[in-house]
Amino acid sequence: MPAGHDDHARMPFQLAFPKDALPEIVVPDAIPNDERLWVPQAENVWFRPLCLNRSQGYWMNLLKVRKSGVVSRHRHPQAVHGLVLKGRWHYLEHDWVATEGAYVFEPPGETHTLVVPDDVEEMITYFQVNGIMYYVDPWGKNLGFEDVFTKIDMCRAHFEAVGLGSDYVGRFIR
Repeated sequence: MPAGHDDHARMPFQLAFPKDALPEIVVPDAIPNDERLWVPQAENVWFRPLCLNRSQGYWMNLLKVRKSGVVSRHRHPQAVHGLVLKGRWHYLEHDWVATEGAYVFEPPGETHTLVVPDDVEEMITYFQVNGIMYYVDPWGKNLGFEDVFTKIDMCRAHFEAVGLGSDYVGRFIR
């Protein structure tokens, strides 16, 4: 570092941010105590939105499961990233188990069946899902889908129903 620059090491950036830059998202209680912030997805399955990026078609959320057994079978046409925060899970199609602290990369084209083992009371995993999730049967027949827009709609309806207001979801949309 050039001489004299040490005096400025703790000085904030002094120039304006780009005029059209989106505001940051800070979620201090990402794993909240307020159960209203968990959006129901299926019986004993919820998600906690963190970032719903409608302009690039991805979402980042926490998935919470409080049941054992099959959660879903789905296909990803784009990459998915996951980090297990609590509990463990695996895919029927693979021989590995995602345990607490594990990172999982799911490549585009992957189809798998997510299972939470019988002895796991609660599983929480941070996921970044790019694009869409196609829900399929064991032979690949389409059973439905989710994308960032269906996630936003689910959040709006849930937050309205629990008294937070449908616009509460706006804090996560970019």
